[in-house]
Amino acid sequence: MPNGICKGNIAMPEPKLPPNRRPSQTKIVATIGPACEKIEQLVELIHVGVDVFRVNTVHGSREEHQRRVDDVRRAGREAGQPVAILVDLAGPKIRLGELPGGTLQCVSGQFVRFIRGEQTTKPGDLVTTYGPLVDELAVGDRVLLADGLVALVVERVEPDAVTCHVIQSGQVRSRQGVNLPGVKLSVPTLGLHDRDNAVWAARAGVDFLGLSFVRSAADVRQLQSLIADQKSTAQVVAKIEKPEAVEQIEEIVQAADAVMVARGDLGVEIDIAEVPVVQKRIIGVAHRLHKPVIIATQMLESMHHSRIPTRAEATDVANAILDGADACMLSGETAVGEYPREAVEMMHRIALSTEPLVRERAASRVNGLDPTDEDPITEATAMAAGRLAEAIDARMVLVATASGRTALRLSKDRLFVPTVGVSDSDAALRRMCLYWGVIPLAGVPTGSPSEMMEHVVAKAREAGYLAPGDRVVLLAGTGLKAAEHNMIVIHELES
Repeated sequence: MPNGICKGNIAMPEPKLPPNRRPSQTKIVATIGPACEKIEQLVELIHVGVDVFRVNTVHGSREEHQRRVDDVRRAGREAGQPVAILVDLAGPKIRLGELPGGTLQCVSGQFVRFIRGEQTTKPGDLVTTYGPLVDELAVGDRVLLADGLVALVVERVEPDAVTCHVIQSGQVRSRQGVNLPGVKLSVPTLGLHDRDNAVWAARAGVDFLGLSFVRSAADVRQLQSLIADQKSTAQVVAKIEKPEAVEQIEEIVQAADAVMVARGDLGVEIDIAEVPVVQKRIIGVAHRLHKPVIIATQMLESMHHSRIPTRAEATDVANAILDGADACMLSGETAVGEYPREAVEMMHRIALSTEPLVRERAASRVNGLDPTDEDPITEATAMAAGRLAEAIDARMVLVATASGRTALRLSKDRLFVPTVGVSDSDAALRRMCLYWGVIPLAGVPTGSPSEMMEHVVAKAREAGYLAPGDRVVLLAGTGLKAAEHNMIVIHELES
């Protein structure tokens, strides 16, 4: 694709630079669903702040998933800016089967049984989507239903049934989730259905694949290998929602391309009181290893039915940003909520209100080189470019990057000088949609530093974003060594 400005026979729109009013640096991931699946709705959400759209394979058919991928690509073209797609694999989520009458009231002190099979007609007998469950539970194991609202303890194990004592009352419904904290299961993280969805997503050209219920770095590498076999550049987002993943967080984050703190199942699998601390720890590891991190689940939950969030929800989003989240995710708020646009706008507003404090903290930070970085020259040059840009009060940092990795390195320094990433790779531009503070710009010639600078400066002046006397810092490579950024250029606009 020459200069990233056309795709097939479809002409790409002219590159658009950010408006004079600075957008939020924090990226927004929005889940597609019935509430926002029309093309015009997707375009509108892009305009108000969405950077990445999530397609959840738990719901809908393959045809629906493909249509949504196609619609996001079309919406990105109509909006005139790169937008990324995250396809979320279902993972080995265990669910209840159909219950007689659709519901069951579990009363503390009573007993229920898990039995083999796909259906039951006897109240108090439960079946699940996981066939070996009866074989793998042991006396004393905890079983949580309905997102942890109902708690059971295994009392007796028989050849074809497991009897559980209800210790926390509540109502359960057909198809609700089953969580087994601490229980070692034989089910693979990447099952046949997820492998099939991963192959489809890789071939469909999506940008990120979310791997649910990760337990080890080997799970991540297995999916990466499957993606590579399809000749895809999609990156793996490791979803942290199991105690085993928390225990091996360093290895998992190191292996993954990005990480998601999936607080829904995580808050059931571990003590909910520990979730805030675990979230902070995961963000810290991701920052140290230069990986993007997404915070997800119930961020603006009340906006399913309300135009404004609760004070606690607004504080939750702000604290995630202060902790260092690259992106915050909306799930049901945009997929099935009554106010998808308002939810995106609210998240954007909270980010804008929070980021000045991030700037204050960044100003007092002393950066140092990471001794484990694979490319110390790029690491040092990127750090120097950021410091230089702040020291000379530059209006923009322009980074040319083949894969997006150098833009990600700049992102981790939390610069408040707008960072514009250019690449001749569409995939790299869309990956940058997840990187905090990085504005991906398509249609920029990357042949030579002077040509690239001239093109971007001309467009920025035309848009009123740059004025005479403004300074732009360019981070690029001389070409003497592939994949190495070893050149910083400062350009001051003439009057």
